[in-house]
Amino acid sequence: MRILQLTPQFPWPTHQGTTLRNFNILKGLARGHELHLFSMLGPGDDPAAGPVSGLVASLAASPQPRRTMGARLRDLLLSPQPDMARRLWSPAAFQGLARFAREIDPDILLIEGIEMAPYFFAMREAGVPTGRAIYDAHNAETLLQQRAARADLRRPARWPAALYSAIQMLKLRRYEARLVRSVAGVAAVSERDAHFLRTLGPETRLEVVTNGVDIALYRPDESFPPVFHRPGPHLLFTGKMDFRPNVDAALWFANEVLPRLRGMGAPAHFWVVGRSPHARLKALRGRDDVTVTGEVPDVRPYIVQADVYVAPLLAGGGTRFKILEALVLAKPVVSTTLGADGIPVVDGEHLALADAPDVFARRVAELLAHEAKARAMGRRGRAFVAAQFDWSVIIPRMESLFQALA
Repeated sequence: MRILQLTPQFPWPTHQGTTLRNFNILKGLARGHELHLFSMLGPGDDPAAGPVSGLVASLAASPQPRRTMGARLRDLLLSPQPDMARRLWSPAAFQGLARFAREIDPDILLIEGIEMAPYFFAMREAGVPTGRAIYDAHNAETLLQQRAARADLRRPARWPAALYSAIQMLKLRRYEARLVRSVAGVAAVSERDAHFLRTLGPETRLEVVTNGVDIALYRPDESFPPVFHRPGPHLLFTGKMDFRPNVDAALWFANEVLPRLRGMGAPAHFWVVGRSPHARLKALRGRDDVTVTGEVPDVRPYIVQADVYVAPLLAGGGTRFKILEALVLAKPVVSTTLGADGIPVVDGEHLALADAPDVFARRVAELLAHEAKARAMGRRGRAFVAAQFDWSVIIPRMESLFQALA
């Protein structure tokens, strides 16, 4: 099949969940199909760098547009479209995409995330060939905003953010419903997301195509130079640190869980590792029990050398790469129930689940105190991910969606 994949940022390097999914889907599909890529380019993105150009039949790109805060505020108040639908729209980019698509005449248009949906709608309205359009829903965005609003409502200082999420939730529900009903098929990353998206478009074909990991790249026994320069034990949380659910998770763990750990006689150092730390995380920089690293070239050394990986997420959606990466590296994991949502893990078997701060602290302390138990849990977690979440298992699910619509 001739596939035209639309991505909101260049899928290399794979420095966050979006690029991890987009690159591995690209690589997997390119093995058996004629794959063409149209990508928006973020700051620093270089289409000539990395392996992408060697995997695709052709490639076109356009720089991401810049939106001022004033424009975002105006759209928040006046536009019926959600912020995510306005974020990457560029008339110049659309003209380039239209020319590219006419040359390719694709069998499949693969829309990677809701930010690229405006280009699909514009293509359809302009008579640009799309073939059968597939929406790869990286999140059920309405659910994500709903969860964010509920989390923020519990804290008066976060009520402005809760109001923003509530407004976006209403706009997103209408927009997501229109999108799901307009495409030929939808790929959802979890059963929970799939259930919600089916309510928006019950007639649209839907397949669960989870996130995954390339098992060959994640070896627990691989040796790395030391990355931790503070005394341990080391607790690790990774992710894109300007993403609100990650920011909230890091602050909640540092302020609610770490003090309880100290009170249990289990002091530890908390490492927050990931690009673009939000200004709200500056409050952690003066603490001697927390380090915010910013972007690192590779998260694997941090996971391998950590004692326990924590996923204290209070909002969000989908299937989280961070947990899959920690599990496949045989690291003991403590997560909130929401953090592990979409991954059919068994509490106490593959990882430990905890939602209240005191319970979360106790589960971490137990793993720190019982190394053999922690190692055994890590081994079971790796075996679980290797069996169900390697990309070689996942890509055929996307292909089955294509075939069902042929």
